[in-house]
Amino acid sequence: MLRRIVIVGGGSAGWMTAGLLAAEHRAADGVQVTLIESPEVAPIGVGEGTWPSMRDTLRRIGVSESDFFRECDASFKQGSRFNRWVDGGDHDYYFHPFVLPQGYGEVNLPQYWQAGHPRVPFADLVSFQPHLCAQGRAPKQVVTPEYAAVANYGYHLDAGKFGLFLRKHCLEQLGVRYVPDHVVGVTSHENGDIAALQTQGHGALEGDLFIDCTGMRSLLLGQHYGIPLVAQQHALYNDSALAVQVPYPADDYPIASQTSSTAQSAGWIWDIGLPSRRGVGHVYASGYISDDQAEAELRAYIARTSGQTDIAAPRQLRFTPGYREKFWHRNCVAIGLSAGFIEPLEASALALVEMSAAMVCDELPATRAAMDIVAARFNEAFTYRWERVIDFLKLHYVLSRRRDSAYWRDNTDPARTPARLRDLLTLWRHRAPSRADLDRIEEVFPTASYQYILYGMGFRGDFSRAPRPQEAAMADHYFQEAAELTRKMLGALPDNRALIDHIKRHGLQKI
Repeated sequence: MLRRIVIVGGGSAGWMTAGLLAAEHRAADGVQVTLIESPEVAPIGVGEGTWPSMRDTLRRIGVSESDFFRECDASFKQGSRFNRWVDGGDHDYYFHPFVLPQGYGEVNLPQYWQAGHPRVPFADLVSFQPHLCAQGRAPKQVVTPEYAAVANYGYHLDAGKFGLFLRKHCLEQLGVRYVPDHVVGVTSHENGDIAALQTQGHGALEGDLFIDCTGMRSLLLGQHYGIPLVAQQHALYNDSALAVQVPYPADDYPIASQTSSTAQSAGWIWDIGLPSRRGVGHVYASGYISDDQAEAELRAYIARTSGQTDIAAPRQLRFTPGYREKFWHRNCVAIGLSAGFIEPLEASALALVEMSAAMVCDELPATRAAMDIVAARFNEAFTYRWERVIDFLKLHYVLSRRRDSAYWRDNTDPARTPARLRDLLTLWRHRAPSRADLDRIEEVFPTASYQYILYGMGFRGDFSRAPRPQEAAMADHYFQEAAELTRKMLGALPDNRALIDHIKRHGLQKI
């Protein structure tokens, strides 16, 4: 049995992985999890959005949701709102909510939306959740237990505080061994496996499995083993970001229930509402806009949305969009930024951390011989997932009607679109995305998400099958059902800040 797991690097990726492994395997299997973290290397996190899957991850690690809200400056996220992505106009927006469309999988909703309600935004017609977001409502009530939901939700959180929160839980409750030190060398077995990590102050730390959570340095997989990055800048051009924290004008200012993404001349601006502040940043392509111009656009956005012109100097980030040629090599697996990064659109980074840590935890090999089999399966699964992330993110760009800059003209060039996505778009001209298109049990993005983006971006299908009266009646039933749920939930759910304030004072009921 592999009993010694050594994780290099903390932050959200390292501590989440340590928490899952220790919670699952320490008591039952006698596995010792050690985490080495350099005290001088700050995490990259500047504020994060998560998927609803984070609720299950936190519950599995064993943390209280109430404590999570109190200690991580967390708020509820119910999806994303995209502004100015279609034509760049002031009234150009659409939602990608976390709730599936009413009747999803039962009837061809896009066909009957297009035939009978083309002037109503698709998400607004088929889901109640965009209306909750527009009204700033929370996704649950004060009596709803921890991690349970009335409307499906994830979180916005302070990434720095989140890492510290997980570290405290791992050390105090899960028995993770913590080594604050610098890794200065790697010792290998004759077969090429890592035998131990040499540290500055603690000597050699031996292990059976080594997990690389060292961020974009990729100290073990990238530097030691030389596993290359498969660059994706030919498809997705963004390689830079400017991030800043923006205070609210008043303590009771509303907290947004969604991530907002507002398209710019050569990128887009994220806007995440936390209880204490907003996290705002400009993701852009340095080949199309200068850093000074990007900062000017960011400052103009903040001035327009908050009236504030005196903000701190933004933090600069650089990245090469791409993923590793493989993620598990010999007895080393990379999780988080050491495995790759594309851009923060649709919050896929933390979701891939969750999926990676969960697969390592669920399929932890019993022997070194079994490790090669698990590694091959892991590499196949995550190559597929990274490719699907690229397709899904590119979808947001290729359907735009913006032609106001070279960035948007190049993004909509079919020749620069991945072949996989081009083929799907050809199919979707004549039928809606279905589960047959993405048929794995655990897809990164379900086909419902593709529907929200396609039809939010103004895509129209040439549906070859004539409308059928019985199906039309079913579709109308689901449209009415969504409207009725909207009415009920708007009347029953508190606003986002009110529920968060309640959680901080009184907590949520345990299940």
